[in-house]
Amino acid sequence: MSASLAATAAPQSTVTLKVHHFMPNDSLTQRELIQPWAEKITRESAGRIRFHFFPEMQLGGTPAQLVDQVRDGTADIVWALPGYSSGRFPLTGAFELPFMNRSAEASSQALWDFLQANGQREYQGIHLLATHLTDSVLLHTRKQPILSMADFAGLKLRTANPVQSRLIELFGGLPQAMPINPVPAALARGLLDGAAVPWDVATAVKLQKRVKHHTEMAEGMPKLMHAALVLAMNQARYDSLPADLRQIIDANSGRALSAQAGRLWDTRVEENGRQLARAQDNQIHTLAPEEQQRWMEAARSLDGEWVTAVEGQGYANGAGLLKTARQLVAKYNGQAAR
Repeated sequence: MSASLAATAAPQSTVTLKVHHFMPNDSLTQRELIQPWAEKITRESAGRIRFHFFPEMQLGGTPAQLVDQVRDGTADIVWALPGYSSGRFPLTGAFELPFMNRSAEASSQALWDFLQANGQREYQGIHLLATHLTDSVLLHTRKQPILSMADFAGLKLRTANPVQSRLIELFGGLPQAMPINPVPAALARGLLDGAAVPWDVATAVKLQKRVKHHTEMAEGMPKLMHAALVLAMNQARYDSLPADLRQIIDANSGRALSAQAGRLWDTRVEENGRQLARAQDNQIHTLAPEEQQRWMEAARSLDGEWVTAVEGQGYANGAGLLKTARQLVAKYNGQAAR
C-alpha cells in the first residue's frame, strides 16, 4: 500500500474541546445556546469534534478570568463577559453604554461587525466565535420599586461593570460591584437593596425569590443597558485543527450565531423572566417615558467618559468609533425581528 493510501485509510483523530463558563448546567445559556451549537458541530464533523462542558467555573478561577483562560489555553472555548475585567475591553464596552440598544438581536450583529473591524487588539490570541448581548439590564429591588431618579437615593445596588456603576452613581444610588453568585445571599442578609441584572442572570440564580419589584424601561424606548458576551476560542487551538474542521466551526459561527443568540435573549429569556417573577407575586413596573427621557439626558455624560477612556488607551478618534458603533446598531435595528 502506498504512503498516500495508508494515510487515507488511517482513522481520523477526534478533537475534544473544553468549554468553560460561569452559568449553571441547566441555564438557558447551556441548554439553548452553547449545547445545541456544539451538538450541531459534532454531527456535521461526523463526531470528529466533541465538546466537554465545564459550567459554573468547574475548571477554576473566576468569571473575570475566563477571557484570559481561553487566551492562555486553560480552556479551549469560553462563554465570557469581558466587562467583568475593568477597562480591558473598552471597544466591547461601547455596546454596554446606557440606552445604546433597543434589541439584542440587532446589536449582537452590530457588535460582531464592530469587533471584526476594530477588536484585534482586545482579542489578541483569541478567535471569536460569536458576540452577543443579553436581554436588557433591569432594576430588581427588595422593598420599593425604582420609578424615578429620586428613588435611587441611598440604595445599594449590585452592578456588573464600571459603566453600570457610574450610571447608578449618576442617578444617586450606591453601586456595589460584584459577581452574580453572591448576590442572592447579599440580598437576603440586607447587604444589598437591589441589583442591576438582566432577566437571564436573575432567574439563573433565582433572584426573583429575593426581591419583590422589577423595573423595566418604557415600551418602545432604548433599554437601560445590556451586557456584552463573547463565545471565544483559543486562537492556537483553532489554528491547529485541520482545514475541514475549521470550516465546520466557521460555518456555525460569526454574525449568524450572534444574531441567533441575541434573538434568544430578546424573546425566550425576557418572557421566562417575567413569568418566574409573577409566579413569586412580584410586581413588574414600566418606567414612564418622560421619566426615562430624564434618565437618558443624565446618562449622556457617560458617552464622553467612554471616548476619553478609549483615547487614553491609545485608540485614535474615540468619538468616531462610538459613531460607527451607533451606525451599526441603527443598521441592524432595521433588520431585526424586534
